[in-house]
Amino acid sequence: MLSERRHGLILRTLRTNGSATISALSEQLGVSSATIRRDLVQLGEEGLLKRVYGGAAPVEDRDDPFVDVATVRVAEKDAIAVRCAELVKDGETVLLDIGTTAHRIARQLRGRSLTVITSSLAVFEELKDEESIQLVLLGGVLRRDYRSLVGFLTEDNLRQVHADRLFLGTSGVRPGGQVMDTTVVEVPVKRAMIAASDQVVLAADLAKFPGSGMARVCGPRELSTVVTNAPADDKTRAALREAGVEVIEV
Repeated sequence: MLSERRHGLILRTLRTNGSATISALSEQLGVSSATIRRDLVQLGEEGLLKRVYGGAAPVEDRDDPFVDVATVRVAEKDAIAVRCAELVKDGETVLLDIGTTAHRIARQLRGRSLTVITSSLAVFEELKDEESIQLVLLGGVLRRDYRSLVGFLTEDNLRQVHADRLFLGTSGVRPGGQVMDTTVVEVPVKRAMIAASDQVVLAADLAKFPGSGMARVCGPRELSTVVTNAPADDKTRAALREAGVEVIEV
């Protein structure tokens, strides 16, 4: 079994059962206890689970509800969204992440001739009546408060598609360019989106530097472009420059 698939099953077990021992995970997945220990170390370092004596437990999600976040820094998000939309060429296939900035980007794509793939119900609602856009809604388990679809179905769907460009959201960018998220269940979906895309555009306003988040989504080398309304700190800017990431300030 591939480690990516095994990690997904471990996280799903923790979300379902609340905790699990190394021996139980070893028996369930048909691998050695040593393999499970290595998996738990890696997932723990990435902030995707909490290691406890003899096993692991899930970490708590801490995202604010979509309806609350949607009313914050609207002008800044709109400026970023306009610039992001300018990067898109007609005929492209675009992946839109969840979140309020992705929703503002979707609004700027109305009337364009595109294919848009998303796990965001807010994006779906924004574009559902746009006849020029072929809209693909990924399957999955509904997160009602944040209007997104998550889980193994979403991740499996993403392995079947390919996008020219992904617009990725984040809850924080650490000094050094590490892209973080507060919500563990969204991280595998974001990683699957990155894997499915030729170019990754991070849309992040001033509040995301450094922002929040304890789960790592990706490093700067997975990014193509960062669109922001404020310069990052010197360490982050240096890391992005070293990784060859274009930084666009609006």
